[in-house]
Amino acid sequence: MNPKIEKLIKLFARLPRVGNRGGQRIALALLQDKTGRGNALASAIIDAMENIAPCPNCGVLTDRGGGVCEFCRDASRQNGGLCIVRDLSDVWTLEKSSVFHGRYHIIGGLLSGASGVLPQDLNIQNLASRIAAEKITEIIFALPNTVEGKTTQHYIMSVLSDCSEVAFTELASGVPLGGELDYIDDGTLSLAFGGRKSL
Repeated sequence: MNPKIEKLIKLFARLPRVGNRGGQRIALALLQDKTGRGNALASAIIDAMENIAPCPNCGVLTDRGGGVCEFCRDASRQNGGLCIVRDLSDVWTLEKSSVFHGRYHIIGGLLSGASGVLPQDLNIQNLASRIAAEKITEIIFALPNTVEGKTTQHYIMSVLSDCSEVAFTELASGVPLGGELDYIDDGTLSLAFGGRKSL
């Protein structure tokens, strides 16, 4: 196999949920396409990599150098609720379901000894200052219902133990053990959000 094609396949294969067969299909589809989709994709990737960055306040991806993201700028979302999620796909899932209208905080992963993810790897350094500055009254944990998710949740609660005026809640029944937000339907997610419980 041509080494350039092989390199392209390997790079696609490393993407989440793609794998070797998916990487091969994507690479071949782009290389054999006559409409210019490959060049358009390459250009869009370069543009995004150069101009998109995490919001300095919450971690949502936004325009680089444009200050805080749309969620942090939206005054109507300053309602005292702050939803802690693992990544941007969880924000999109919650927004699509319309169950939450507050602000978000992306922590960027879950604590895991096996994967080597430590507390300093998480985006939680400014949580206490956000609680004070944005008058947060409720922290809602929308993390995966897994051992890593629960461990991360308890660690964050211990870090914020001095914030006695804040209520800590988590999504209620409806999210199965080991469940990921990406795979949960809107109705189940709405039930889980509406029935969240205190911690």
